[in-house]
Order: sequence, then structure tokens, then C-alpha cells
Amino acid sequence: MLVIPTNKPVARKDANDSVYKTKREKYGAVLKEIQDVHHQGRPILVGTISVEVSEHLSRMLKKAGIVHSVLNAKYHQQEAEIVARAGQRGAVTIATNMAGRGTDIKLGAGVIGTERHEARRIDRQLRGRCARQGDPGSSHFFISLEDDLMRLFGSDRIVKVMEKVGLEEGQELTHPLLNRSIQQAQKRVEQHNFQIRKRTLEYDDVMNKQREIIYGFRNEIIHGEDVRDRLMDIMEEVVLQKVEEFSARDAEVSEWNARGLADWVNLTFPLGMPESEIAKAAGSGKAEPVAGSMFDGLSPAQFAVCQFISESVRKAYELKISFENPDQLRTVERYTILSAIDRLWQEHLYGMDSLRNSIGLRAYGQRDPLIEYKAEAFKIFDELMVNIKTEICHNIFRSASSLMAFEQFLRSVPQKTLHQSTSAFGESAGGSGSAPAKGSDMVSEAMAASETAKPVRSGPKVGRNDPCPCGAVDPTSGKRKKYKHCCGRNG
Repeated sequence: MLVIPTNKPVARKDANDSVYKTKREKYGAVLKEIQDVHHQGRPILVGTISVEVSEHLSRMLKKAGIVHSVLNAKYHQQEAEIVARAGQRGAVTIATNMAGRGTDIKLGAGVIGTERHEARRIDRQLRGRCARQGDPGSSHFFISLEDDLMRLFGSDRIVKVMEKVGLEEGQELTHPLLNRSIQQAQKRVEQHNFQIRKRTLEYDDVMNKQREIIYGFRNEIIHGEDVRDRLMDIMEEVVLQKVEEFSARDAEVSEWNARGLADWVNLTFPLGMPESEIAKAAGSGKAEPVAGSMFDGLSPAQFAVCQFISESVRKAYELKISFENPDQLRTVERYTILSAIDRLWQEHLYGMDSLRNSIGLRAYGQRDPLIEYKAEAFKIFDELMVNIKTEICHNIFRSASSLMAFEQFLRSVPQKTLHQSTSAFGESAGGSGSAPAKGSDMVSEAMAASETAKPVRSGPKVGRNDPCPCGAVDPTSGKRKKYKHCCGRNG
């Protein structure tokens, strides 16, 4: 590290810290110091660590009859004026930590610190507000053993020295060794705060990596000219994941959960695929997947089933495309993907916040919370990506550029029974002996249900306070009854 020398030699005199037993004794000494310097006509800057302390000192100075200004960010309209007067002869200014930073008080100002800060940097800034560019000045810090810094991080050596000396009421203790002990306490605080910031950064780094992946995925969809190829890849990835979930590489096809796989396929895609076709595709599998591909590690039967389902989905989507408006469909595809990402990412953020708030309890089990957080975050994020892609597959066939296109597509979907009871999109196809349902039947039933559910309006809409269309007359007033008091009473 290279230390840059000052433009002119520093003429400021930094006195040793004055240590007292109690805050009351310390503030009394501060008041006496202010009076002494004030009588010399020198401007004084009194530094405090909080607004409460600055107001306490202000009350003490008022009782002593010393005119002063308080600069604690509560009177920001007057701040410039207070700073301008701070260097005048006999001026007394009380400033909180950050207020007026960078102010250069000239004319041999005296800086008085009422307490050591947790960071040495802030103490140096306070000292540096006077005696710049070779100007004269002085600084003096007052400390008590009741200060937070000394109480939490101070060395026991200081306490022992105070006990051995047997200081009387109001007596101060000054020695260069005390300065070094106080600086060591500040170093411990700085190291502690550094570890907290470092730990926080490590936690945030986990979320940053997840954010980069999600935003990269999202930007790819937003800025891509055509997202259909990416959509096909997503469908293929989800099919692969589900095939691995419902089957096993080393198990016989008869031991697979073919029914569960068929149920998922038909609830997600408009295929109406019976489990017998899945078993047939698995039995015909002979080719090994290409090494290094996404299918690497699958058995020939699993690979064949993946190809069979993926090809069926692709054909179904090509059929859907034939009924859609091309430009509008591209917008629908983009919106379907983005809405799934945005909704599930928001839920994921809430989940990660809850995990962050509770992961510290793992320390009671002698486990590093950060390592546990990284492991849990990886698992949750992996589930997030699976859920996003699964929802995209679930929604894409249920989205259309128009209602007519969706109806035409459903009429053209080849329907087949599954377990003799289920067809595409999981719709019921009747009893065990019923014939396969047709796409037109599904549309007709859906339209009939929607028409039944819709209220039929034969005339213009009637407001509750309008005259009733039935023409009923109130016998008391002779006027037509309001709708809310007549036919609309039970509505």
C-alpha cells in the first residue's frame, strides 16, 4: 500500500484520549473542555455518534449559557448556514456522525469527540475537519467505560488499570497505552463487521447466480425472433425428466409405472395415449442414445419412449399451428413462457427469503448455515426450473390465438381411450365399454356447458333503481315499482 504524503505538513495536535468511569463524568469533562476552548475564542466542532447525544450536549450548553448550533441532519434547511458559521471566532457547532462531512473549519478549530466510533475511519474524518493544508488545530476524544465500544469490545486491561489506580469521581485517565487498547477494540469491531458483510455477500452471491440464469433465460425469450425451437426443446426436456421419473434403466418394462406416465402425458398434452402404446414403444427400443447428449444414460427402452412421446407431441403441436394465426401464435408462445417464468420466479423469491431467515437455526445442529443454505438453494432452484418448464408444457396447448382456432384444433385431435376411461387432456370418455370420444364431442360438450352457465339477456340491461320491465305499479304512490323492489328483489 502506497501512502500519499500531505501537501503541507500537518500542524494539528492530537491529544491522548481521556478515559472516565461513567458517561456523566465524561460529559462533564466535555463541557469543561468546550468552555476552556470557547474562552480562547477558537471555533469548536463537537462530534457525536447519535442525535440523542447531540441533543443532550445541546441542553448542557444551554444551561451553561454557551451559544451554539446543532448540525444533526434534523434541520437540513439550515445546514448550509450552520456550516458557513462554523469557522467563525467563538462558534460552537455540535455535529452528528455524518452531518457536514468534508467541512473544513479554519482559524485553528478544536475538534472534540464525545465517543470513539466503531470504525477508525470515522474518527479520522472527524479529526480531519480541522487543520487542513497546514492550518493549526487540535483534537481530543473523551471516552467512558459505559460507552458501547468499551463495554462490548474493550480490553479487560483498561478496567483492571482503572481499578488499580482507584480513580476518584471525575478523575481522568490518560496514557498512550490506553489509545492503543482503544484502537485494538476498534479493530475487533471492524473485523466483526467485515465478517458480517462478507457473510452477507456470500449469501447474496447464491441469489445472484440464480438471478443470472433466470434473467438469461428470460432475455433469450424476450429478444429471440422465434421461440418455437426453444419451446420444442423445453417440451423434450420435460418429457425426458418424466420418463426418468416413471421408469428405471435397469428395470423391466413391466415394472415401470406406465400408467402414471400415460396419465401425465394425457393430462399435459392432447394425445389420448394409452399405456399399451408406451409399452409397445419401450419394447421396440434397440438403439442406444448418443453419448454426451441429453439422453445419455438412458436405456434403449427409455430412449425409445422419449422419442415416441416427443414425436407425438411435436406432431400435435404442428396440427395446432395449422389452425392458428402465425403472428398471433408467436406472441402467445412468448407470453406463455414469460408468464410461467415470472409467476414461479416470484414465488421462488419468497421461498428463498424464508429459507434465509430460518437457515441460521441449522447452527444449533453443528452445521454451517452457509453450506446448508447453498445446498438447499440449489435443490429449490432445480425444482424451480423443472416447474417452469412443466407449466410451459401444461399451458402451451391450452393457449390459442383465438377461440375458433382452439375449437378447430380440438375437433382435429385424435382421441384414444386410456384405461378405457380417459382421453386427451384427461377428459372422461365414458364407461368401460364406451367408444372413444371425438374432439367434436368435447367441443360440443364444452360449448353446451358454457351456454348453460351463461345468463341469457332478452332485453337491455336494467339497473336496480330503474323502473321494473314488468310494469308493476306501487299502489301507495301510483308510480312504477323499482326493479330492486319488484322482480330484482331475489336477484
